[in-house]
Amino acid sequence: MSLMNFNELGLRPELLRALGDEGYVTPTPIQAQALPVALRGQDVLGCAQTGTGKTAAYLLPILQRLAPGPRGRLRALIVTPTRELCSQVADSARRYGRHLPLRTACIFGGVGMAPQTEALRRGVDLLVATPGRLLDHMGRRHVSFNALEVLVLDEADRMLDMGFIPDVRRILAALPAHRQNLCFSATMPREIEQLLNRTMRAPVVVEVTRRATTVTSVRQVIHPVAQDRKKDLLVHLLTRSGMERVLVFTRTKARADRLARFLLRTGRRVAAIHGDKSQGQRTRAFEAFRSGRVDTLLATDLAARGLDVEGISHVVNFDVPHVPEDYVHRIGRTARAEASGDAISLVSAEEAGSVRAIERLIGMNIRRETIAGFPNAAPPMERPRHGPGPEAPRAAPVTGYRSRFPRRSRPHWSPRSRSR
Repeated sequence: MSLMNFNELGLRPELLRALGDEGYVTPTPIQAQALPVALRGQDVLGCAQTGTGKTAAYLLPILQRLAPGPRGRLRALIVTPTRELCSQVADSARRYGRHLPLRTACIFGGVGMAPQTEALRRGVDLLVATPGRLLDHMGRRHVSFNALEVLVLDEADRMLDMGFIPDVRRILAALPAHRQNLCFSATMPREIEQLLNRTMRAPVVVEVTRRATTVTSVRQVIHPVAQDRKKDLLVHLLTRSGMERVLVFTRTKARADRLARFLLRTGRRVAAIHGDKSQGQRTRAFEAFRSGRVDTLLATDLAARGLDVEGISHVVNFDVPHVPEDYVHRIGRTARAEASGDAISLVSAEEAGSVRAIERLIGMNIRRETIAGFPNAAPPMERPRHGPGPEAPRAAPVTGYRSRFPRRSRPHWSPRSRSR
């Protein structure tokens, strides 16, 4: 049975008060299943769509655990793949723990080390970090894990995509063997499963939907269009009513910048974020988008994960991603926290193969809609049939998720972890 409200969890009054301050009453499905298990101190392997509340699912048990006990000793570590996600998780920890005397620090690259070093020197209870900068501080002996009780790997699949897994292994090797492990991610590649199988102790697997499932409240559509007409079609779409806060994804950093300059000339309030931007530029652009001073944010896949902004009305794939899983991450930026949203993909004939791979991954056909005045200059994209046959394999059932763990260390599945 799913929890009806947070009061049923036995959370400390300070946490319930903070949740009330945020207007949260009812847990999301991933929270309802993962929170009771994590609060008991068990390892949790959570797999759910983006925007479903995974951050609170691991932060609340951590804050509950840290509330009593010594202060200023590092007892919980959260490792995230990107600077933006690192900053947002630390901000959420401070909001949920605002009525508790806990110190949270956030360390990531692209900024000076001195303020981070000073924060670590003063002592922290909870540390949120990206892998590279954490290793830098570890190498300088600025951080000690002697008192560590909880480790969280957030968006572990993104760490794999970004090449951080060797860094993560080095971090794991430096941690105490006896600790609680919490891992939450939207997808779970085999390499991550193998890493976690060696790290976690009989984890309870919480999977509210099968992996690579898109959020049902996202309305998905493909607009076929010639490559050289994409910019014009995007401008046309942005004139529609309701296009109030739009996140546009491109494959390359140069294209994001060019498209941003093009849209600025049309009167849109535009910013761009990607890996060539300094951390200060990325932070300012992100905050302008969050506050509404910018209505259109151009981004590469750097922002596909960890960018948590309420009220994104539309995600536009100006370029179809090469990696099908990135499509799931991209469109998960809208329809967050049970809201609805739209995902629009501008697809040239050259990208038809990438679209077919995405549709095989998500197990559904995406609706096609041709916009008058913007025909596709090449032969129309073949619409795949998702029935029996080699070109349309069935999506793996959820039960297949368990079967890849060796029998000797297979996670415990409780009735609670499988119910909504």
